[in-house]
Amino acid sequence: MTQARRATRVGLTDQAAELLLRLRADHGPLMFHQSGGCCDGSSPMCYPAGEFLTGDADVHLGDLDVPGMEPVPVWMAKDQFAYWSHTHLTIDTVPGRGSGFSLEAPTGSRFLIRSRLLTDEELATLGEE
Repeated sequence: MTQARRATRVGLTDQAAELLLRLRADHGPLMFHQSGGCCDGSSPMCYPAGEFLTGDADVHLGDLDVPGMEPVPVWMAKDQFAYWSHTHLTIDTVPGRGSGFSLEAPTGSRFLIRSRLLTDEELATLGEE
């Protein structure tokens, strides 16, 4: 009997990984925070690692693995996680200007979230039903 592979809550597209590599070269280690605000506050915000202080009001969703750099932690406000706990989030990019607070703002691309519901099997590997 084989053991099920543990599901993840976050992932990223190849396009987003390429942008992260460029940002890493300019800013050092990175992190994301997904808040529940309106407008740009509902976009994933990329910061230099540790610049956005996380605490008890945040949930660590997981780390993004980008070849050639250290893992990129992804955080979400706990109250927002209550709504998104059954979803898998994929960080992607589209042309456009990001938020002035997120590192990709001047690059001509912006990060965005694509989501899908986690399957029952994925939820089970995360310890949820």
